[in-house]
Amino acid sequence: MFKILSINPGSTSTKVGVFIDKNPLFIEKLSHSVDEINKYKKIKDQYEYRLKNILNILKYRNLDFKSLDAVVSRGGLLKPLESGTYLINELMLEHLKESEYGEHAANLGAIIANEISSLYNIPGFIVDPIVVDELQDCARFSGISEIKRKSIFHALNQKAIAKRYARENALTYENLNLIVAHLGGGISVACHKGGRIIDVNNALNGEGPFSAERSGELPAFDLVKMCFSGHYTEDEILRKIAGKGGMVSYLNTNDMVYVLDKVESLDREYTMVYDAFIYQIGKEIGKCAVVLKGEVDSIIITGGIAYSKKVVRDIEDMVKFIARVIAYPGEDELLALVQGVLRVLNHEEKIKEYV
Repeated sequence: MFKILSINPGSTSTKVGVFIDKNPLFIEKLSHSVDEINKYKKIKDQYEYRLKNILNILKYRNLDFKSLDAVVSRGGLLKPLESGTYLINELMLEHLKESEYGEHAANLGAIIANEISSLYNIPGFIVDPIVVDELQDCARFSGISEIKRKSIFHALNQKAIAKRYARENALTYENLNLIVAHLGGGISVACHKGGRIIDVNNALNGEGPFSAERSGELPAFDLVKMCFSGHYTEDEILRKIAGKGGMVSYLNTNDMVYVLDKVESLDREYTMVYDAFIYQIGKEIGKCAVVLKGEVDSIIITGGIAYSKKVVRDIEDMVKFIARVIAYPGEDELLALVQGVLRVLNHEEKIKEYV
């Protein structure tokens, strides 16, 4: 049996769990408000704040760090990688600390895991980082030759939920055509075909639906005019796309529970933004149905926002003509991280190296 610490930093929360093999001893979710997060200019500046919160909750849980066999975290923005489990190394840390490939809360994961790994002399890993790339060639074209579409999305949960659906229905993931919509701080809607994610919106850098704090796809001409207006720095524009876009831009909150409460109370402003939110998700699912040529076995709604029966119902009303809609609220990411490490520790898969 192996005892593994699993860490998943997201844009609005940090999830932490300790597992004995696949069985959780405990799981904690640490929420971060917009006001708290906005104190930090760069995501990497949140490192000490997030690490302190993690260590405090583990101390409260009386965790004996010396009893751990490994620590694992969600992977961040790195170069495009094949799916798998990677040992944290210096090159990976350098790229994450310097935001070589961009900023994302998940960048903090390997940095935090490495600190714990170094302190207690245990191996540190990442599994299926957000840059897992299985796009079919035609999906890489953007319309401008200098710009290629990138695969940046909730790879860990997308894969875990799709495989869970297959397992629970006595099906084979590699034989299914699925559309999976992950609804959280960011939104990714992906086409799963033959065990690969052949197309997915870049959930971080301005594609797909807007989310709690990300702008999603924007009118290109208007964005260019805003960039050259002289009113904003490059960093301010980037923050409008990821961090201060979406619900934060329209309603000054990334708290979807609060937004849904306001919608239930028939607040007109919140309802209008919510209706647009559902509309864009439904439209993105429709795009995926076209990519799969209408041959869709199921549409899966997952992520934290899928706990809302209203959200699932409203999306289902738009897309149920395509295929049946199934909700898997929350995410399996902490467990999926642990499963990736177990496959390596049990010699079922080889450790991959970031080079």
